[in-house]
Amino acid sequence: MNIKIDFDNSYSRLPENFYERVKSTNVGKPQLIQYNESLAQELGLDFESISNQELADFFSGNILAEWSEPIAQVYAGHQFGYFNPRLGDGRAMLLWELIDKEGNRKDIQLKWSGRTRFSRTRSDGKAPLWAVIREYILSEAMNALGAPTTRALAMVKTWEEVYRERIEPGAIITRVASSHIRIGTFEYFAHKKDYKSIKILTDYVIDRHYPEVKNNSNPYLSFFEAVIDKQVKLVAKWMNLGFIHGVMNTDNTSISWETIDYGPCAFMDEYHRNTVFSFIDRDWRYAFENQKYIIGWNLMKLWESIIHLIDSNEKKSVDLINNALSSIAITFDEYWLDGMKNKIGIISMDDGDEKLIRELLEMMERGRVDYTLFFRYLSNAVETWNNTLVKKIFERENEIDTWLSQWNKRLEKQGIGWDQLSTNMKQVNPAFIPRNHRVQQAIDEAINKTDFILMNQLLEILKNPYADQPEYGEYMNPPKEDERVHQTFCGT
Repeated sequence: MNIKIDFDNSYSRLPENFYERVKSTNVGKPQLIQYNESLAQELGLDFESISNQELADFFSGNILAEWSEPIAQVYAGHQFGYFNPRLGDGRAMLLWELIDKEGNRKDIQLKWSGRTRFSRTRSDGKAPLWAVIREYILSEAMNALGAPTTRALAMVKTWEEVYRERIEPGAIITRVASSHIRIGTFEYFAHKKDYKSIKILTDYVIDRHYPEVKNNSNPYLSFFEAVIDKQVKLVAKWMNLGFIHGVMNTDNTSISWETIDYGPCAFMDEYHRNTVFSFIDRDWRYAFENQKYIIGWNLMKLWESIIHLIDSNEKKSVDLINNALSSIAITFDEYWLDGMKNKIGIISMDDGDEKLIRELLEMMERGRVDYTLFFRYLSNAVETWNNTLVKKIFERENEIDTWLSQWNKRLEKQGIGWDQLSTNMKQVNPAFIPRNHRVQQAIDEAINKTDFILMNQLLEILKNPYADQPEYGEYMNPPKEDERVHQTFCGT
């Protein structure tokens, strides 16, 4: 295959205890299901002269480019609060890194491509087709919604049989990330007390993701503070959108502040602060509202891993880190509140804004109100001066009358035109999200009918989540009672 790219495999130049060199596992007759041409263009990849079958072979690992250096990265992680000292890419391989058109370094990884020495006992390193479809849809939707995320470049059906609760068709996804380094990567070396490797890793991450801190008086402290800011901002964005990651383990927390590892994740329908979809989260550890606390917990594990780099005096190092950690709750509240204010059209400052938002969420929870639909209807109400749809979404329509009156008075104080306010609100309140029941319908059709029409339509709609798209109005709607998806699964 003649592909010209600007590649530079920097991670594979790190010491060999950071990874294992691996070989791809050939699959029988791979079929290209989805190829993300717009992403390929952003990456500077030109596959126009290559056939679909060649692409299927390429994105399944049957064909490797001569400049590929496949590796499986090692890491550890806290999973539901319990430490696993050795995880790693047990079902993925990093093929290469490239420099995209904007000069940014990107990882190109095959996920669910087969076993490596990091695979768990009895793991096949593969995934059923439904898990691959789910990650493709969710990650591309998150990108369109404006949340930092890994991306999906291609999806290949392998026609292999994958054994789960039943026999499933297998598939592989090609994942693009700013990197696949996790908090768990730092934990792996910290557990081994390999301080030399922690320094090498931290220096590498600073060079790759946080070069602005290199010349600071204490670059390692500045690095930690920068990670706090980026991670907290990401989780606040999730919660502004009504997203629940579902498995916020430290090995699923990317150091490059991207949403990574779309397993049992979901977007809320009805608003409830304790919403959980993940089948494996039986103690609600990663419930919607808990995400703001868990990101702080995860960042503490990063602190424990790099504390010796902050200062040679342990007490001083602890004091410096604690000062940084104490900012997490405040920083989260600032990002979250700014996002929520934007959702209701507030762009100025007023002491009563947080109270106004908290009262709204309490009413939404009592009224079993659809989170996404409410804020979109509210955006339209500003433009049309018609609150009918906003009120109808509540079980008791008059319940929100007092709040609407207070909200209107607050907007009037800003002195901004109503049309502009509506435009602003529509830019942050999506009309379309990857609703669980729609994703499930696309998966069912793909598996039961070997038909990807519904999946492709859903992907097309989700490319423009903030546009009205009246021809697809039914996709805005929450599920009917018999369409509800109550639990989501990991698939591996």
